[in-house]
Amino acid sequence: MLNQLPFDEALRSTVGTPRRSELLDSSPRSRVWRVQLADRSLVIVKQITDDGDTGADADTRFAREVAGLRLAGRATEPAVAPAVLATDQPARVMVLDHLDDLGRTDDWMPGYAESLARLHALTGPADVGALPAWSGPTAADAESFLALARALDVPVPSAAPDELGALLDRLDPTPHHALLHGDPCPGNDLRTTGGVRFVDFERASLGNGLVELAYFRIGFPTCWCAMSVTGAPLAEVEDIYRTTWRGLTGGDVPGDLADACAGWLIQGDTLVERAHRGTADQLARVPAEDFEWGYVSARERLVHRLGVVAGMTRDHDHLHAVGHLSSALATRLVERWPALRPLPAHDARPWH
Repeated sequence: MLNQLPFDEALRSTVGTPRRSELLDSSPRSRVWRVQLADRSLVIVKQITDDGDTGADADTRFAREVAGLRLAGRATEPAVAPAVLATDQPARVMVLDHLDDLGRTDDWMPGYAESLARLHALTGPADVGALPAWSGPTAADAESFLALARALDVPVPSAAPDELGALLDRLDPTPHHALLHGDPCPGNDLRTTGGVRFVDFERASLGNGLVELAYFRIGFPTCWCAMSVTGAPLAEVEDIYRTTWRGLTGGDVPGDLADACAGWLIQGDTLVERAHRGTADQLARVPAEDFEWGYVSARERLVHRLGVVAGMTRDHDHLHAVGHLSSALATRLVERWPALRPLPAHDARPWH
């Protein structure tokens, strides 16, 4: 039975005996149950599945999520993730605290920003090797971005290729050791009485927290529900993040937020859902077709990101040419496809 609760005797002796279970919605890469134990307490049981992966790939995702959750478990007052109660490694099963999600609130971002900063601040140089280093844009991504400009007949400034090469160097995660969630999207954040807690750590890594703080500006790049945050709400959440980080670490967040946003811009794989990443040059598809993920199209995501980077780099010492190119590309996309819509505002966020 594919959906039978995977709860062996070792888990029963550690956690308790299941009384009833309910299969919940989840990605094709996992199965998740809400389980009531004999003592009437609730737990979450998550099993990582192959879903076309090799067993080794699924094993890696399981190990990565458990490692990320255990590192996140260092935060206790308040917590930022559910606690790992038990694991069954051969079956790729983890038993987690059950979290009571309070559901919809229009003012969801401040708590999210604070918990994100608290999550990022939990790790340091001593944790190198506990998780993979963050995987950012590559030289192939930079070339694909320049090729997109050429395909749309947008002149590429002579300094842009060198600026992109230097950007890749600055985005090297090696000097940074923040605990990154990997996919901090709406739906992976639960609002509880103790604050926001994150779930689904399958892509957890170590790197610079700015690459996830950038989600607010760049439109939540790994998420199906892309959205726009601007003006006072954006300033507030970035201030909350930086203030929280400073209070926990004693210093300012290292790096440049404009670099982080430009890094997301040039990664064509963030125009499609995870199952399709690595299968094609997604930026190369943009001139010929517009493809949707969730309720937003690839060109609409791209126009938003181009506008963000153009706005952040007008007076930037190291990304001036990239910013000029981004502005010209955004203009060309809107001229050619005038029906493109702006991203929905953050207060239109869908709720799980």
